[in-house]
Amino acid sequence: QVQLVESGGGLVQPGGSLRLSCSASGIIFSSYVMAWYRQAPGKEREVVATIFSGGTTNYADSVKGRFAISRDNNKNTVYLQMNALKAEDTAVYYCNAEAAGRAFRTVYWGQGTQVTVSS
Repeated sequence: QVQLVESGGGLVQPGGSLRLSCSASGIIFSSYVMAWYRQAPGKEREVVATIFSGGTTNYADSVKGRFAISRDNNKNTVYLQMNALKAEDTAVYYCNAEAAGRAFRTVYWGQGTQVTVSS
């Protein structure tokens, strides 16, 4: 059974920091592209950051320079360090695992963790 379990969300003041974690089980973690998505109320889910198995990262323009995604393949865990948080970062953050080949595509999602940035 595949599970992605997020943790680390919460309430933080503008300018503060949070670190999200996503622990994966039931998959060959190192074979998956891992990503963080977020969905704010009334908005579509959007990709925040992506990290490939070799460590290459991509970020949404809105978080570049403030967020950092990393992974520990020995612990089957992906992290999202969020600094200089803004009110507009408020959303439910989801962990995503994806593997694709010539004839298949497999995607898993975590249950989400709420991040609220407010004074």
